Amino acid sequence: MEDLELELEFEWGRTRNVVKEALKRDTLPDLNAILMLIGVQELGRWKSNWTKEEKQDLMHIAVCSLMSYDGYYEFKGRDADGWPHYDALKPFTQKGVKDQEHYLKMKVIQYFKDWEASHAGQSGDQRTEA
Repeated sequence: MEDLELELEFEWGRTRNVVKEALKRDTLPDLNAILMLIGVQELGRWKSNWTKEEKQDLMHIAVCSLMSYDGYYEFKGRDADGWPHYDALKPFTQKGVKDQEHYLKMKVIQYFKDWEASHAGQSGDQRTEA
């Protein structure tokens, strides 16, 4: 169990560094910042100033997208404004903030590994799209 926890922390640190470098930031992003980034990526567009409600919606999109890996959600489609929507398929059984955060970190790592694999070999620095 301890080895798995160490591996998670190593991979989480690596993922945070990938995001930090892609965004050309000075500090490592936290889970909330990465969730928002995934939400923007899934939405497919960027703007400078998001409202508080839009930020919450972006984080919700990210969580649904990440939880779709394990069949908790399924992509339903996009609304008239292009925002993705998901259907809940089964209840999430992880209890407690620590366990939920652990789960999301594992899914974020998977998301970025999948993203890196799908963008391998592209010319130029495409990571800023993540």
